[in-house]
Amino acid sequence: MRKAIRWLPSVIWMAVIFLLSARTADDMDSFLPFFQWLFPAMRSFDWGHFVAYFILSITFLWAIGGARPGWLMKAAAVGLCLLYGLSDEYHQSFVPGRMPDMLDIRNDLIGAAIAMLFVSIPLVRRAYAALYRKLVSSTKY
Repeated sequence: MRKAIRWLPSVIWMAVIFLLSARTADDMDSFLPFFQWLFPAMRSFDWGHFVAYFILSITFLWAIGGARPGWLMKAAAVGLCLLYGLSDEYHQSFVPGRMPDMLDIRNDLIGAAIAMLFVSIPLVRRAYAALYRKLVSSTKY
């Protein structure tokens, strides 16, 4: 049962991504304009996808990786993000004014990969392991 509950953050975050993907193009035009203003050279970079998949990869790692995940688990988290990103782009093909875009997949993978690099920083890695052990050992399910 513990392993199933560790997937809950991933399932919730995938639902958030699904709901955001269901928004029409007009709704999305006003989403995260601050980043485009802050980084004008990166106008083609979709920060929404980057942030969403940065978070999603960490939730996947939480579900599959344990307290001290190795590179194989981190690669698996990025791979799961790729699969979900592909399904997300397919879903967008049914939303008015939206269409699948390979640049979105690129941004998804960049976000997921940078998240795995971030979790590999020694200070972050120790904090992640401590939080994981504390939460897993303290839950009585």
